[in-house]
Amino acid sequence: MPAPAHILVIRFSAMGDVAMTVPVLKNLLQQNPHLQITVVSNAFFKPLFSGLERCHFHPAYLKKEHKGVGGMYRLYKELKALNLFTAIADLHGVLRSFNLRLFFGFAGIPIAAIDKGRKEKKLLTRRENKHLVQLPTSFERYAVVFRNLGYTCALKTDEAIFSKQPLPAAAMDFFAGKGKVIGIAPFAQHLQKMYPIQRMKHVVKALSAAGHSILLLGGGEQEIEELQQWQNEIKGSVFNLAGKFSFAEELAIISNLTQMLSMDSANMHLASLYAVPVISIWGATHPFAGFYGWAQPIENIISIDIYCRPCSTFGNKPCYRGDFACMMQIEENTIIDKINKL
Repeated sequence: MPAPAHILVIRFSAMGDVAMTVPVLKNLLQQNPHLQITVVSNAFFKPLFSGLERCHFHPAYLKKEHKGVGGMYRLYKELKALNLFTAIADLHGVLRSFNLRLFFGFAGIPIAAIDKGRKEKKLLTRRENKHLVQLPTSFERYAVVFRNLGYTCALKTDEAIFSKQPLPAAAMDFFAGKGKVIGIAPFAQHLQKMYPIQRMKHVVKALSAAGHSILLLGGGEQEIEELQQWQNEIKGSVFNLAGKFSFAEELAIISNLTQMLSMDSANMHLASLYAVPVISIWGATHPFAGFYGWAQPIENIISIDIYCRPCSTFGNKPCYRGDFACMMQIEENTIIDKINKL
């Protein structure tokens, strides 16, 4: 009898990109009931996968013992010692994942890797004669990897990936008001993806004044400090969650939100896993690049049409116009009205 099928799934890097693997893996496992998978990713992301049956997690410590080529070899030895894998799916497609899958290739295990569409993304983001068409989503690019390994992986968006989670006891009071409970994540990895922070603060004030509870999300010392100041200054039900809950607890809180307001950032993807409606603000980047939230209606996007948009795939390039028009021309009332009408 042949060994049971067990795929090693490789995806490191940013939280949003890792979160986008979850809907694909759920569909894959539902449609292939004989299949087991093990995800190897940054150790912090383990809670993202805890709700998937037949999905195991192997932590990678990329700044410590798994750093560099030598670290990838140590990671390979850990994984190889499990003696489980019948195929390798590289959903990252960078040097780190290439090295890891190369080691498995020497062992004769079948491998499939993502096509990230770099050429078509360059056409989308170039300054002149942009090719403004919807590119395959990251979900679809991930699914193709598994199809290339011979598995069924149709993307079905008609049900939530995960259901609501029980709230942590310390979060109960956040949901005690009569208005909406709105998560607001004002930060992003790159400045060009962020709505101007003081204008977002005004949005928070307006929504709080309207009787809604506002839960502020972020990470890192500077973000935590900024959001704590907002909680201290703004009257009403404004609560800073940053730095106060574990990642698993934050996911449980997000799952209970009425709405999420975010940038083109990880929190859009986290809320989408629980079918929470997300109002997302887009500046330098564009949903055409394929990074929009799972099953989110396109009408929930806030952006302006301007000739220079999108100017980059990830929002990591400075505004060459110098005026950040793609964000500055979005009015605060546009955001508030969108939330009120949703």
